Amino acid sequence: MPSPFPGMNPYLEHPDFWPGLHHLLISELVRLLSPQLRPKYLVSLEVRMYETDDENTLLVGIPDVSVLRPKIPPNSLTSNVAIAAHPAQPLTVKIPIPITVREGYLEIKEVANQEVITVIEILSPTNKRHGKGREKYEQKRKNILGSRTNFVEIDLLRSGQIMPIINNIQSDYRILICRGEHRPLGDLYAFNLRDSIPIFPLPLRLEDNEPMIDLQGLLNEIYELAAYDLKIDYNSWEVVPKLSDADGAWVDSLLRDQGLRQ
Repeated sequence: MPSPFPGMNPYLEHPDFWPGLHHLLISELVRLLSPQLRPKYLVSLEVRMYETDDENTLLVGIPDVSVLRPKIPPNSLTSNVAIAAHPAQPLTVKIPIPITVREGYLEIKEVANQEVITVIEILSPTNKRHGKGREKYEQKRKNILGSRTNFVEIDLLRSGQIMPIINNIQSDYRILICRGEHRPLGDLYAFNLRDSIPIFPLPLRLEDNEPMIDLQGLLNEIYELAAYDLKIDYNSWEVVPKLSDADGAWVDSLLRDQGLRQ
């Protein structure tokens, strides 16, 4: 069954679905681009790794407690012997556990000299919230934008802090294309929940034809391949992160029209 949405399916942004979707989308981009780019270029799947504490937990979680004075037996009131209080019961706390984060991305390399021509990044929640994941990604982003390497940044997540650009452009989702020879200018495809995802070119060397990436088509194929229609309960589940009232009403009407919500 196809996705009921004309563009990005907001239910796929849920933390339970996004990691799998991210992996599948990168794999499908490799499958799409490799035949079009060979033999001059190869599409290389790379992994960025770093260690961090669980950013969703406090260092130590201590609930509010009430301190009760222990009861002293009546016959001890006149005694000079000290009576030890009953030992306090332990509290259940959470402590930070070091975890290794792996984030996949793509590099388009020229076969002749292994030079990286283009980098493709699909943002994850860790890239868009405060913490080591964003710090690592922002540093890499600055390094790429300070070079002649082409850069493609795909943001299909409504939550979190958007990546910096000078222009103040608000949208639910965005695709940024930065060609090395056009710095500091870039092409921003800004679109919203109700829009289809725009088709965009993959920047290469100036003399090469640029293949077009139909991200919408890839997402639709992944939706059916991974059977998300069997995993998502459109009738009762809420979208995470929460939609605006206007978009929530639009989603409700869309799903009812397709018989997916009563």
